[in-house]
Amino acid sequence: LNYQIIVPLQRADISQPFDAAHFEVLLRLRDEAGRTVSASELLRAAQRYSLGTRIDKWVVRNTLDWLSRHPERLSTLYLCGVNLSGNSLADEAFPEFVIQQLERSGVAANKLCFEIMETAAIANLEAATRFMSRLKKMGCQFALDDFGSGLSSFAYLRTLPVDFLKIDGFFVKNIASDPIDRAMVMAIHEVGRVMGKKTIAEYADSEAVLAVLRDIGVDYAQGYAVEHPRPLPASHEAGLLGGDRVAS
Repeated sequence: LNYQIIVPLQRADISQPFDAAHFEVLLRLRDEAGRTVSASELLRAAQRYSLGTRIDKWVVRNTLDWLSRHPERLSTLYLCGVNLSGNSLADEAFPEFVIQQLERSGVAANKLCFEIMETAAIANLEAATRFMSRLKKMGCQFALDDFGSGLSSFAYLRTLPVDFLKIDGFFVKNIASDPIDRAMVMAIHEVGRVMGKKTIAEYADSEAVLAVLRDIGVDYAQGYAVEHPRPLPASHEAGLLGGDRVAS
């Protein structure tokens, strides 16, 4: 498990230490030679072999384990983002698994924000809506990841009970030089604002990009200009697909 912090933009100083407490958990895998496998390769393999839900369970369990073992981090935690696959959205048993893990760990549900890719949510719209509604009753929050990548993005916002829109990095990375990308980000942020949803810009990789995002009014930023991903301090080293650690 790695993490990458998410910082608020609407203030003069955006520097934020780890324990200021809004971050996304990221998964990394080392191959037999000790090299880090890219996230895209890992996700392609997981999808091919239908391992998405097993991996999601591992991440949820180990993230909550880490938080419960670090009360000093948990006490200052605003929100921890955890990515979920489309497979988990369609798994009727997955919400119950999350509830069980929350109860076991003692971590409050309102500390978790599940991030779901827009394309996966739209492809499983009915299941995604049920899934979100069930866990939102427990206090969990939701972010729609890579928002803006679908052709009908705005049409689905009234249906999906999300709290955050994570603006697709495709529009963010060149925002300082491309007026079309800037206009897209402005449109997404304005719709989100009207609907009461916070916006997070991914791939904020330069000070120039941060300046434009701040000027537009985007709420949060995540990217190399803020901080590179790092391993969670003393993160759990259990095998990713080892035995009972991934059993439901």
